[in-house]
Amino acid sequence: MSDTCSDTSQVLNRHVYRWLVIATPALPPPAIEQPAAHQVSYGLVTGRAGRGTVRVLVHANGKRLASRPLEGRRFTLRVTLPRGDVRLRVTTIARNGRRSSAHVHDVFGLPASARPRLVASRLDRTLARKLTPTVRGYSGNAAYYVQSLTGGSGAAWNAKARFPAASTLKLALAATVLAEHRGIPPPGSRIDSLLRELIVPSDDEAANTLLVWLAGSTSSGAYRVNDLMRSIGLTDSLMYGGYQVTRALSSRIPLRADEAPAFGVGKYTTAWDMASLWRALWLASGGIGPLRESRPGLTPADARYLLWLTAHVRDQPKLDTSIRRDRAVDVLHKAGWISAARHDTGLVFWEGGVFVAGVMPYSSWGVSTSSDRLAGRVASLALQRYRRSEG
Repeated sequence: MSDTCSDTSQVLNRHVYRWLVIATPALPPPAIEQPAAHQVSYGLVTGRAGRGTVRVLVHANGKRLASRPLEGRRFTLRVTLPRGDVRLRVTTIARNGRRSSAHVHDVFGLPASARPRLVASRLDRTLARKLTPTVRGYSGNAAYYVQSLTGGSGAAWNAKARFPAASTLKLALAATVLAEHRGIPPPGSRIDSLLRELIVPSDDEAANTLLVWLAGSTSSGAYRVNDLMRSIGLTDSLMYGGYQVTRALSSRIPLRADEAPAFGVGKYTTAWDMASLWRALWLASGGIGPLRESRPGLTPADARYLLWLTAHVRDQPKLDTSIRRDRAVDVLHKAGWISAARHDTGLVFWEGGVFVAGVMPYSSWGVSTSSDRLAGRVASLALQRYRRSEG
């Protein structure tokens, strides 16, 4: 008789348990605000959990990064993301043990130490002694500007000299488009596709199409790009019309034009201007800086999207010629090259922070891969110096 009662009790308990499972409402998945797909991230994870959530977990590429108790429904966590492309999962847990998860794909992880902030610039004489002879020894005209954006120290030579800009100004064009476009272009949309073509393979036809989209013609669109650059103090850069399509901030770091090349009429820029544009975009990704003040339409999400695009640039190694072998380093860059010039400008992220670099070699009789090696040498020496002085 007792055995029969025990069996009946077990059956009833199973039925009650099943009823409770069915009757208990599912925990809604968390709504993740940051990071977002197709953006860079410095490790900030924010969002809103479903009612009844008591704990939040964060995983990246299958590895747990954080587990925190939650009071209320809003969550804000700072985690150390893996470097490069990341798949993020946020899991919420309710009091009854129910779980729910949301995923974000195509996030590019950057070091938390590189979070945007304002710092005062100062000359690093040791770095200058290393870099200036290297650049001055180039067998043509050249210029460089390097500065740690986390510590402020840097060096420069010939940084105000104007050089043919080539494709470097496509970065300014992309920023102008995003400032005018309402929100980040949806993935696969016409503007998104054009921006990807503009930045990743550096397509000239995409550049012309976006210039026309801005203001009805390539020349009018160029005026819009120039206006954005002037608004943040970049007076030595000029987007001169479109591209020929072929189908086959104040600073204590010295800024001069020591050996400016003569190249006629056309697009031009300087190592200082391009480094300043990169710095402005980096600051904008954190919601601060001159671009956010002059172009409110360029949101922090827009800037993080543009930086994500530059993280996937396809180009011959330049700034990253040697440091690309270092898995603890990421280079976000936009190069420009024509027969007489092979420039590279961008941001170099390492475990201790980030520095900006612009290297502009020019030779009227033509350039070769030696200019790429020059950019790589500058970036490598700067990284060595910052690891010693700021690490």
